[in-house]
Amino acid sequence: MKQSRVVNVLFLLPCVFSFIMIIIVPFFFGLYYSMTDWNGISNVVTFAGFKNFRNLFSSADFLYSFLITIAYTVINIVFVNVVSFGLSLIVTSKVKRRNFYRAGFFVPYLIGGIVLGYIWQFILNNILVSIGMNMSIPFLQTSFLSLPHTVIWTMAAVNTWQYAGYIMLIYVASIQSIPASLMEAANVDGANYSTRVFKILIPMMANAFTISLFLTLTTSFKQFDMNLTLTNGGPATRFLDMPVKASQLLAMDIFNTATANRMAEAQAKAVVLFVVLLVVSLIQVTVNKRKEVEM
Repeated sequence: MKQSRVVNVLFLLPCVFSFIMIIIVPFFFGLYYSMTDWNGISNVVTFAGFKNFRNLFSSADFLYSFLITIAYTVINIVFVNVVSFGLSLIVTSKVKRRNFYRAGFFVPYLIGGIVLGYIWQFILNNILVSIGMNMSIPFLQTSFLSLPHTVIWTMAAVNTWQYAGYIMLIYVASIQSIPASLMEAANVDGANYSTRVFKILIPMMANAFTISLFLTLTTSFKQFDMNLTLTNGGPATRFLDMPVKASQLLAMDIFNTATANRMAEAQAKAVVLFVVLLVVSLIQVTVNKRKEVEM
């Protein structure tokens, strides 16, 4: 027994060491640097306390990015999960070629975020605008990415196109785990399709909704690659009487701050993002777990 424990420890040691050196140590270094004036170049680092954190909440760029990230996350959660659930109902029904549809819906997820952004940028800025011009369709004559009030909705739609197929698989697995006899019995008792979905299917899929909402929430808060290639933060707008980038999400704001050699400020923003994401995720999982018990 003692020898078995020693072997287990030896096998776990490389993983634990890697986790500590790659995750834990950099995390605490990041906390330290967020309280300094480090610029990423100079070797001289002066401790500044919570100055960087105080300055964040007087920065129009950061406040706007923070608020627009929350808005984007809410829109994304609704879009992705509604579309994913709808697709899962289609591919688990008796429709012909449902396996083909299942594969087709999942394929966009295999496209990398960088490539995806460039593809949709070309479609939205060139193809749709050309169609609008040639066919005299007013609302297509201006790119949705160039308007501050439509750019976030467009980003959410593009992300849904990519991510819905992945979340669909979670719902499909959950639906397939529900006994078919249960749905058949409800059908025999006279329950129509919508009743079976809302009264039987959805309550029994509570665990799948918890997982899907968590994944969508964390992915939306950390969105960067598509934001970079699709809009690069544009177009410009105003917030608190200051010019800001209308679609610059928080991850991209952190990146831009770091590339401007304001490393300590960028690290402070990253810490805020981490804390907010941790708190919101814990609340979401806790609430959903309680609903699972109630259902």
